[in-house]
Amino acid sequence: MARRLDVTGADGVRLAAWDYTTPTGDDRKDGPQPGPRPPAPRSEPARATRRTPPTHPPTPPAQGVLLLHGLMGHAAHWAPAVRRLTGRHRVVALDQRGHGHSQKPPAGPFTREAYVADAAAVVEQLGLGPVTLVGHSMGALTAWQLAAERPDLVRALVICDMRASALGAASQRAWQDWFRGWPAPFPSLDAVRRWFGEDDPWVERPNPARGAFFAEVMAEHPDGWRPVFDPAQMLTSRETWVHDAHWESLAQVRCPTLVVRGLDGELGRAEAQEMVRVLPHGAYAEIPDAGHLLHYEHPEAWSEAVEPFLNGVLTP
Repeated sequence: MARRLDVTGADGVRLAAWDYTTPTGDDRKDGPQPGPRPPAPRSEPARATRRTPPTHPPTPPAQGVLLLHGLMGHAAHWAPAVRRLTGRHRVVALDQRGHGHSQKPPAGPFTREAYVADAAAVVEQLGLGPVTLVGHSMGALTAWQLAAERPDLVRALVICDMRASALGAASQRAWQDWFRGWPAPFPSLDAVRRWFGEDDPWVERPNPARGAFFAEVMAEHPDGWRPVFDPAQMLTSRETWVHDAHWESLAQVRCPTLVVRGLDGELGRAEAQEMVRVLPHGAYAEIPDAGHLLHYEHPEAWSEAVEPFLNGVLTP
């Protein structure tokens, strides 16, 4: 089970981070700890020689990994995908501002600068640096902008299904119309799963994983189930990056970077490979049968694609 860590982000915003690291050895603080060795029986004769306690090489500190979800997501969306990573790395997931259990300030800000500053605050306050950043969608953009601006904080980077090209005003208008079309409040979580997994006009074929994804970010109210986030704040967050291309900041990333896409996701192969070419130390991976929610739909395949890269950059 993840352990909650409270962090102060930019402008004093309260952020909730979640430590998924599995405690082992001396790090296991919650269980019983070994006590002092019992005294020898009095009848045992004194020994003239002293025993030298065995020496063991010091255990290297776990390397930090910070997970950044995408727009409308939350930290727990990473849980199925990180189970194979927690044995060797310190894995922390962040509920970004406006999402999950983190604060949702009515006046914002929900700018690129605020999201990046929040991520930097988490790395510094939790002592994760130099960290490996793993971001999905909008979280990936936050990750590479932090890597470009603060190379001292970032060891490596994983970009999951995020485009560097501008999406444009038409895309933002489509999202506005999409939010207006939600039949919220939903009468039940089953209704949430059914609408986002089957009935949503954006769904080309039934997608149970998509329905489950959105069911995780709903909360019950007297009139039914509503999202834990404010759709208006999500649109504001998206407005700050959807109109611009982000190739320049991508080219400033100097650390090893893996670009991962689902074959049916939003990041096309040609653009992904161009991103790898622009990156000074870029690598590429793709996951068959996966869409935009690649780490959530296919957590095992995602782990198999990402784990070799993480082991390579995090091994001392």
